Amino acid sequence: MIIAKEKKQKNIAEYVIYMWQVEDLIRACNFDIEIIQKSVIDKFNQPEEIMSEIRLWYTHLIKMMKDERIETVGHLQFMKNTVNDIYNTHLYLLNKESDADYIRLYTDAQQQIQMLNQKNKGESANEVELFFVALYGFLMLRLKGENVSDSTQSDIRKISALVSYLSEKHMRFESGKDSMDSL
Repeated sequence: MIIAKEKKQKNIAEYVIYMWQVEDLIRACNFDIEIIQKSVIDKFNQPEEIMSEIRLWYTHLIKMMKDERIETVGHLQFMKNTVNDIYNTHLYLLNKESDADYIRLYTDAQQQIQMLNQKNKGESANEVELFFVALYGFLMLRLKGENVSDSTQSDIRKISALVSYLSEKHMRFESGKDSMDSL
């Protein structure tokens, strides 16, 4: 909860990846709040009131995941909505064609995007979800200590640069620092 709030305010892309990790953590703990309490919540060094809030947050996520029937795979609806909002920013930046830096990053990553789409077999709802699937998969490989080829690392750097820029633009639009009309 604490980390999620901070990431949501500072970097929407990191927030999405973090929340996907939380979903997987809940699955790995078999939706058991006591296991989550011992393995995650108890590790936070916070006052009792905050610890109770964190537990309640996980309890609500467990309930939502069960209610949305995503016990084995999938993402919470509010996370899908977040990714779709970022996708709308992506479309805006591409269609407006006034952000040369974003167009360049997107063009530079085009080969990687096509490869990802083929590997993903069109299972992602949109390109931005595809980007997050790639970044999350890479993170999981790294966390497992798996060897990642130089070529894959290079591909991920291109996708990461694109998502980083997109995330920054999205956050600026959301905060009102930039207007979509101003581009």
